[in-house]
Amino acid sequence: MNSNKFFQWIHSFKTLSSNSTIYLYFWIFGLINNILYVVILSAAIDIVETNIPKSLVLLVDILPSLTIKLLSPFFIQRIKYGNRIILLIILSCVGMILVSLKDLWICLFGVGLASLSSGFGEVTFLQLTHTYKEVSLNGWSSGTGGAGLLGSAIYLLLTTVLHIPIRISLLLFSILPFGFLLYYRLDGNVEYHPLQDHQITTIDIEESQLEPELGVFVGDHSNEDSISSHISKTLAKLKMLIMPYMLPLTTVYFFEYLINQAVSPTLLFPIADPDEILNSHFSFFHKYRDFYVTYGTLYQMGVFISRSTAHVFRIKQLYLLSALQAINLLIVLLQSWNYIVHRPWPIMILIVYEGLLGGSSYVNTFLNVLSNVPPQDKEFALGSVSIADSLGILLAALVGTKLEPTLCQHQVSDNRPWCTLE
Repeated sequence: MNSNKFFQWIHSFKTLSSNSTIYLYFWIFGLINNILYVVILSAAIDIVETNIPKSLVLLVDILPSLTIKLLSPFFIQRIKYGNRIILLIILSCVGMILVSLKDLWICLFGVGLASLSSGFGEVTFLQLTHTYKEVSLNGWSSGTGGAGLLGSAIYLLLTTVLHIPIRISLLLFSILPFGFLLYYRLDGNVEYHPLQDHQITTIDIEESQLEPELGVFVGDHSNEDSISSHISKTLAKLKMLIMPYMLPLTTVYFFEYLINQAVSPTLLFPIADPDEILNSHFSFFHKYRDFYVTYGTLYQMGVFISRSTAHVFRIKQLYLLSALQAINLLIVLLQSWNYIVHRPWPIMILIVYEGLLGGSSYVNTFLNVLSNVPPQDKEFALGSVSIADSLGILLAALVGTKLEPTLCQHQVSDNRPWCTLE
């Protein structure tokens, strides 16, 4: 009896140790995959000129990512995970090197490469959570939240506090993607992931084999028919995910990225006025761009907290988060337009709360997928639902390119020209 208890204890210890390792590795994967995206958004005000909407950087930073997510359900299952990791490292490193250059268009091309890597990496690691279960998803979600907090905070430290040149600060982040190599140390490494039932198409089966579902030989059909059938089945599966998971996630991200990239650059307060608390000896707001970078850091703090505590606070009513985020957008729009609050501290608290809602929406969406989707469809669903957040961000970027200039022009006419200053 005692012997059995001893072996049970050993088994439990090994399981706990294995789970801790999986959690740590996926935390690092989430950190690396998202930190470049966060740093680029934090640097948006430094990458483009003052009179150019920061949503332009957001647009370039999300469009390639969304494109790869939209296309991935149709092809990604045919790429070995090991090959995906190498591709992620190349895209990320080259992208950040180009982002650190001075030419705007080369810089934006680098942003696009980093965006491709981010989208491809998110699909890849979310699909891997199907193999390593909920512990890996918790690690991934917390890591992506940590990326937001560390990325924005480190960029704030390097540029605002330490005054390291922008280009050198950006170049330093090109080293991080080599951390993806930890993938090869995962126990039970899935070098070639077996195709799930929903991913099997007639083009995947040898011509000499019988297709059970159709009851005919593959050779009797054209490639066009096979591809068309595969696309139809994939679209049908995507349709089932829209209402319960994708739409609420899309709306949350649409509202919060309108706040982050279009409204927050206009949530400014006078620095030169000696009556303002901002001019006290403990203030680090020396330029108007410092507000934008600080808001980004506070937002990411909220995201990190909520993504790291999802196992404690589970939320199944995803549309509730959408409604609350819409209220936040309305509040900051009123502030930007009417200058209701004359101190930054209430706005800073609101930004943290906004991040809490955004992070909670992300992790609870995928936890609900793991809990509710049938086992044979989980890997497909985990990769496909990631389309939703990128779609929301893209829509926010498109609206933001018009919204930010409109808000700024109104502030200038209202004798608040701070959005035009550095």
